[in-house]
Amino acid sequence: MERTDQRYHNFVQILREELVPAMGCTEPIAIAYGAAKAREVLGCEPESVLVEASGNIIKNVKSVVVPNTGGLKGIEAAAVAGVVAGDAGKILEVISEVTEEQKQEIRAYLDSHEVKVAPAEGDVIFDIIITLRAGDQSVRLRIADYHTNIVLIEKNGETLLKSGAVVAADKADGLTDRSCMSVEAIVDFVNTMDLEDVRGMVERQIEYNYAIAEEGMRNDWGANIGKVLREYYGDDIKIRARYMAAAGSDARMSGCEMPVIIVSGSGNQGITASVPVIEYAKELGVDHDTMVRAVTMSDLLTIHMKTGIGRLSAYCGAVSAGCGAGAAIAYLNGGGFTEVAHTLVNALATISGMICDGAKPSCAAKIAAAVDAGILGYHMFRSGQQFRGGEGIVTKGVEATIHNIGRLGRFGMRETDREIIRIMTGQASNG
Repeated sequence: MERTDQRYHNFVQILREELVPAMGCTEPIAIAYGAAKAREVLGCEPESVLVEASGNIIKNVKSVVVPNTGGLKGIEAAAVAGVVAGDAGKILEVISEVTEEQKQEIRAYLDSHEVKVAPAEGDVIFDIIITLRAGDQSVRLRIADYHTNIVLIEKNGETLLKSGAVVAADKADGLTDRSCMSVEAIVDFVNTMDLEDVRGMVERQIEYNYAIAEEGMRNDWGANIGKVLREYYGDDIKIRARYMAAAGSDARMSGCEMPVIIVSGSGNQGITASVPVIEYAKELGVDHDTMVRAVTMSDLLTIHMKTGIGRLSAYCGAVSAGCGAGAAIAYLNGGGFTEVAHTLVNALATISGMICDGAKPSCAAKIAAAVDAGILGYHMFRSGQQFRGGEGIVTKGVEATIHNIGRLGRFGMRETDREIIRIMTGQASNG
């Protein structure tokens, strides 16, 4: 792909938008970011906090530890962490520098102030509305469609910022158009790109995400899925790729205060797209630049597959990242478009439909399963085996199958998503 090709510039810009650092699960961190920004606009400590959140936000924040809070979970903790100790200028690292004294202040604020959570009205999938009040002063701030997209700031009823239309279908306006993406174009880009256009972003991803995976294997985090896999399944590269990725999630979901580089708005997806590829690159002894190309491919394939599904849904995002990692492993083994495409189809046919029931320790196990599907997809192709068009949701051609997965995740699983949220919030009927 020539650098004069508009798709080339779009791919580089997409990576710039996606490969950003975040500390902690990105949904509670988005709440903390919005709360910190609202506190900045208010100009003083609020007397009360109201967070209105869409069902998917409630689902993804309910069970995950908010880092730098001393083990607190939930929307209230995320919002108060942003109010008391957040630095909005750090965006998704908003609570990366919290002192021990501030951790105590967060707990004290939760005990002594009114902090309420309510369902957001409307059908916007990604929606956070934060209202802070102090005396006769108030600030209302809204983040919609993706984690850093502040679309409204009001102070004392006066609009200070209003940008863009909020998109109920999670279209993520404001980001570079993803319609230029295809598996063939991604493979072409990765093979021909000037590495210096992506090196800084991807090398930081390799450094950050592998470091948290090592931490997950080193210490006691969550359900320790990574350690369980190593103990009972062994140390073969096919297992190592799974357990290192799972270990990164073990640590991240349980409050580890190390940053990760996210993909498609998710740290778990950023870990899943990169860590198995790093492990295979080391095992195969490829040079560093080839590793960078392979991780770039995994990232872009993950983004491509997630675009049709949307930022948040009932479809587990680790599936896309695990399949992307499997395809990048095919590339590391000398594969081109054919190997990458068949790996993706085989993997998607195997594991699509795994549900997202929020961020929590079991995400690590789902990551392990998704990476396994990606690796199986590649080895199926090596053995001359494949799932064919007309078999279930598989359609002839990788793009057609990816389109089907997008429909399944965005539309087909909507009621599944609602039922998951009802179950998690105790509203499910026994009838």
